[in-house]
Amino acid sequence: MKQPYTLNPWFTLWTKPRASMRAILDADPKRMVVLLAALGGIGRALDMASLWDLGEWFSVPAILVTSLCAGSAMGIVMLYISGLLLSWTGTWLKGRATPVDARSAVAWSTVPEIWALLLWIPELVLFGADLFVSDMSDLFGRPALLIVYLLFIVIELIIVVWAIIMYLKCLAEAQRFSVWRALANALIVFCILTVPVGFAIRTFFGYAGL
Repeated sequence: MKQPYTLNPWFTLWTKPRASMRAILDADPKRMVVLLAALGGIGRALDMASLWDLGEWFSVPAILVTSLCAGSAMGIVMLYISGLLLSWTGTWLKGRATPVDARSAVAWSTVPEIWALLLWIPELVLFGADLFVSDMSDLFGRPALLIVYLLFIVIELIIVVWAIIMYLKCLAEAQRFSVWRALANALIVFCILTVPVGFAIRTFFGYAGL
C-alpha cells in the first residue's frame, strides 16, 4: 500500500521544496515521476517551438501535436538519463541519491513548468500563431494586448527562476548535501550531456562543408 504524502507537493514545493522533497522520498520516490516528466517535456517543447519560431514553417495544430508527442517522450527519456547521471556524478561530491531518488527530484522539480502549461491556454486564445513566429508587429499596434503579452513574459520568467531554485533544492535534498553542491552536480551533468552533442553537431556540419 502506498504511503500518503505528509505534504501536498503540488503546492508546498513552491514554499518548502526541501521538506516537500523529503516527504516524497520517504513516502514513494517512484510515484508519478513518469507523468511529471512527460508533462514537463511538453512544456519545454512548446517553449522551444516558440523560441525557434516554428510557426514560420508549421501550423499551430502541428506544433501542438508534435509538442504533445515528442515533448512527452523526450521528457521521459531525459528523466532516466539525467537521473542516472546525477546519481553517478553526485557520488563525486559525496552525494547519496540513488537513480530512483535523483529521478524523483528531477520529476517533481518540474511542478512550476507544469503549472505554467495553464498559461498556454489564454496565450493561444489571445495571440494564436503569433506565439510561434519572429514577426510580432501586429502586437505593437494594439497596446493593450502588448501589455498583456509582456505580463505573461514576466510571469514566465519568474516561474523559470523559481523552477531552477526548486530543482537545485530538490536535488540537494535527494543527495543530502548543500544547494551549492547541487549546482555543481547539475553543471557536471549539463556538460556531460551538451559537450558531446555540440561536438557531434560541429563535426557533422564541418564534414558537410556548412
